Amino acid sequence: MDKRTESPQQPAIVIQDVTKVVTTAAGSLTILSPISLQIKRGESAAIVGVSGSGKSTLLGLMAGLDNPSSGTIELAGQRISAMDEDQRAKVRAENVGFVFQTFQLLASLTALENVMLPLELAGRSDAFEQAGALLERVGLGERLTHYPKQLSGGEQQRVAIARAFALRPDILFADEPTGNLDSATGERIIELLFELNREQGATLVLVTHDEHLAERCDRRLSLSQGQLQSTDQEPV
Repeated sequence: MDKRTESPQQPAIVIQDVTKVVTTAAGSLTILSPISLQIKRGESAAIVGVSGSGKSTLLGLMAGLDNPSSGTIELAGQRISAMDEDQRAKVRAENVGFVFQTFQLLASLTALENVMLPLELAGRSDAFEQAGALLERVGLGERLTHYPKQLSGGEQQRVAIARAFALRPDILFADEPTGNLDSATGERIIELLFELNREQGATLVLVTHDEHLAERCDRRLSLSQGQLQSTDQEPV
């Protein structure tokens, strides 16, 4: 389904009876037990839990970075669990933005070029102008020509956020976006994420250990040993 024809009431993400099992030298390991949930369009949801609880695995499945062992996943109205990697990549390119703990900036590109890249890949003729405006928006208008190694951790994360929002994604996934930052810088990054989320009306799904960040979200999805413990999940 083309995202421009989606119903405003259609959930951004629908997960039905999803599991993830991997094979190890010791045998099968269940990372996620059957999980079912919906996340509404424009909603913010935090996935929380101790290390090894399956948080990043669930985020990756939601984002179409991996396929579940069983169950179905719909992202932006499209059943990505029935797609191959090329098909899922197309859905991600059209609907999804990412912010990672490790920033994932290209070291050989300037801040401006890092933000321009997804716009250029999408064939946008205004990539230069849009990237510059986004970096201005995140407070880096004076750092356009700086390379990642010349930027602080907080500045690199702001570049990553500008890049993630460059194509105005319907859904933004963030994996520990403040994990490598000090508390004050992390707080500024949180504010920026939510400001841009509100401005663009994007759905925000994030993995975090930061209780303050989790409390800012509309929903809290708590995982324990691969099982969803949340008391506020929407019925499917």
